Amino acid sequence: MHKLIVVFSLLVLIACNEPPKPVIYMAGDSTMADKPLEGNPERGWGQLLPSLMDTSSICIENHAKNGRSTRSFIYEGRWDSLIGKVRPNDYVVIQFGHNDDVVTKTGRYTLPGEFRYNLVKFVRDVREKGASPILCTPIVRRKFNESGQLEETHGVYPDVVREVASAMNVPLADLHERSKVLVTEQGDDASKALYLHIPPGQYPTCPNGKADDTHFSETGARTWAGIFLEELKKIHHPLTAYTKRNEP
Repeated sequence: MHKLIVVFSLLVLIACNEPPKPVIYMAGDSTMADKPLEGNPERGWGQLLPSLMDTSSICIENHAKNGRSTRSFIYEGRWDSLIGKVRPNDYVVIQFGHNDDVVTKTGRYTLPGEFRYNLVKFVRDVREKGASPILCTPIVRRKFNESGQLEETHGVYPDVVREVASAMNVPLADLHERSKVLVTEQGDDASKALYLHIPPGQYPTCPNGKADDTHFSETGARTWAGIFLEELKKIHHPLTAYTKRNEP
């Protein structure tokens, strides 16, 4: 009996000393955020990321929120809430730009210089925790002109992300460039499947249908989540070890 107690105690001690699973924390806007599942066709790409990863070995916490910019994410205390949970060996995926560039939304609008400052702050805060930041450029809006060319709508903001990633040696998933290539290749009609183009009468949340060229269908969200992992695979990032079957 005494031996059994000793063995049991040792097993408990070993279990208690096992290192915790690493966590991927996600900071971003509506294009990354979790969306209601019931009767709602919209999905964020961060919401679909767990379906592509081995969640028995790594955890994912999606802190992305609709309508947020780097500015509002900080001022509302969302960044402090996220960074307070981060531990050594965790990962923080950061994707902003969709709302930072909207001049008419004063609570969201972030001048390019402030946008850069906020990204640098995010990277430094993550590294101070002993964790690893990953920067992402924003996914393109689906906006074709009369000549059938995809128009740029994010201005200088994707370049600012690239510059910060380069200057601070941060892994970069260039979702802006990858999405620009894919949407251009698919063209005006086929690329609608990636975004929220919903016919009338299909969902109670949009009974009159919807034509939204910023947010994503489940197909689109899964596509961008896969491309995020492909971008990490290109640079041999350690997170790719946690993908299902070790591939996006």
